[in-house]
Amino acid sequence: MLGLGLWGLDRGGMWRDEAVSFQVARRTVPQIWQLLHDVDAVHGLYYLLVHAVLAVHPGEVVLRLPSVCAAAVTAGLVGALGSRLVRPRVGLWAGLLYAVAPMAGHYAQEGRSYALVAAGATGATLLFVRSAQGGSWWAYGAVLGVTCWLHEFAVLLLLAHAVSLVLARAGARVWRGWGCAAGAVVLALLPLVLVSRTQAAQVAWLRRPTVATAEGLLRGFLGPTAGVYWVCLGLAVAGLAGLAGRPGEVTCARVALPLAVVPPLVLMLVSQFSPLYVDRYVLYALGGAVLLVAAGADAVAGAVARSAARGTRGDCLPWRGPLSRSWLVTLAGVLAAAVSLLHQLPLLRADRNPGTRPDDLAAVSRVAGRELSPGDPVLFLPAHTRNVALTYPGAFRGVRDVALVEGARASGTLYGREVGPGELRRRLAGLDRVWVVADLDLVTGRWIPGSRTERAKLAVLNQEFWEREDTARNGVTVRLYVRRVSERPAPVPMLPRPGRW
Repeated sequence: MLGLGLWGLDRGGMWRDEAVSFQVARRTVPQIWQLLHDVDAVHGLYYLLVHAVLAVHPGEVVLRLPSVCAAAVTAGLVGALGSRLVRPRVGLWAGLLYAVAPMAGHYAQEGRSYALVAAGATGATLLFVRSAQGGSWWAYGAVLGVTCWLHEFAVLLLLAHAVSLVLARAGARVWRGWGCAAGAVVLALLPLVLVSRTQAAQVAWLRRPTVATAEGLLRGFLGPTAGVYWVCLGLAVAGLAGLAGRPGEVTCARVALPLAVVPPLVLMLVSQFSPLYVDRYVLYALGGAVLLVAAGADAVAGAVARSAARGTRGDCLPWRGPLSRSWLVTLAGVLAAAVSLLHQLPLLRADRNPGTRPDDLAAVSRVAGRELSPGDPVLFLPAHTRNVALTYPGAFRGVRDVALVEGARASGTLYGREVGPGELRRRLAGLDRVWVVADLDLVTGRWIPGSRTERAKLAVLNQEFWEREDTARNGVTVRLYVRRVSERPAPVPMLPRPGRW
């Protein structure tokens, strides 16, 4: 996992969410604290962590290194879960399957908190298993509490673990210990929940998940390509045989199935009323899926070995012994994971291209650096496209930001404070030309902004300016607008004069 995470880590560009992490983490701690009162409280702990990391060297590779390391830790923790719940070879297979999963590799190379949340959630699940088998619950509560402060939707892990205890038919002592730990986690998370609810407008762009959304997540868990998907699906179904067991026994299926299913299912159901679902919010559920696949592969291998043993009874050749069979089965599983990696290698290679992200701010900055000159007026439409200037300021050095009234750091906001509609119209009235960095969907009319200032920008550009030049990069366009001197004349056809009027 570490090797795959480091491969192609320097993509040469950040997309908008990574850029937010980068520019916020480079602020001072008081400035970050001021920002969290307005937006992004749910990412506050992550910003403080990355602030310390970027103090070593402010670069996009360093920004992503915590995610790479967290993904490697997660793969190891998945392996530890498989070893503890079944046997070492199941842990080995599950860890390898996690490492080669394109979904895990994608977020391992992203400067956001989701890989760290997956590591914390998997570590909490391992501590949950140890506690349910007779250990102490305080470490479980502490790890899960910190993980929930990295992202509050990790609290859905509590529901998954509750379902595991129901399936295991756990005793009163186990329920009592888990209940105390769960209560402590919820109480510790309550301040973050109350603050983040006041910032719910940040996720207003989300839509209700559909059946296709659920199918897409399942393919992300089991394999985007058809060959890997159907094999893993069959093995995961075989792994469900572990649901049967003695009362009070925590089996692999009883832990992995709720981990893989409960958090995504609950978030999708809640999102039917208040849309909150994005697949990265439940990345940590991937560990449950690969554990089921590995456990199913072990069950199939055991059945095949028993059948072969019955067919070769009495054969005393040394390579037919139980130890040799175990070694060969383990190696066969490792080779199968390697085949899965090779099969999905084109997807992993394509994911290293910045063009596969929703946008590429480095490409936009290169266009701006080529086209803009010091003193040129620039308008950002909507305000969040100013992210490119905050992340790559060199391309915008010396330009005049038409709408800005106070910078991002000074105002304690993500993108700075802008003037109102009236002042914006007055400022634009004195310009004969203006460069516009805009969301392509917005300027093409695919969506309408809710802000009055954003609507005023769009109206003035459409009514008073002509579009002269346009260069688009991954959903963001850099356009030159020039003021209309008069209405564009319609072409006059050259026709012969008629003989009579």
